[in-house]
Amino acid sequence: MFDSRTRIRAFALAAAFPAALAVWSATAPQAAATNTACPVPGAGAAATGDADASCSATSVDGSAAAAYGLGADASADAGPTSLALAIASNGGTAASASSPLSGPAAIAVGPGATVTATGVRPGLSLAIAGPGATVTVTGTSAPTCTGGLGFAGDFQTLQGCASVR
Repeated sequence: MFDSRTRIRAFALAAAFPAALAVWSATAPQAAATNTACPVPGAGAAATGDADASCSATSVDGSAAAAYGLGADASADAGPTSLALAIASNGGTAASASSPLSGPAAIAVGPGATVTATGVRPGLSLAIAGPGATVTVTGTSAPTCTGGLGFAGDFQTLQGCASVR
């Protein structure tokens, strides 16, 4: 059904899209905004924020959570033996929550970008949203990508999505 050229093209597209989004976000003009960082390796919790940016992260023993709000809002919650990462920049909102043996990553870049990534089964997932996009990974059904530029790949369900408008 899939020959090696089709697989290579699909992999190249999947790798190129996040790279292009990262380049775009690095060159996009940003106002002087507050940056917040909430890394929590092991059991603990961290939260910080103000009117421009906030982050919160919680994790239990044997897990790690990290949230970074760069002029935006991010939250991460890691359950036992899991990892959770949330990064939001320039007005986006990112949330990540993980259960045992999962590793969701949520990245929201730009105004109106919203990402929710949930890990409920063993496996990694990546969700990236650009300005105006909404990306959701539930871990139990196909990811959804709507609005602006968005991408998700979910190894829990072996499915993904992309939005290019």
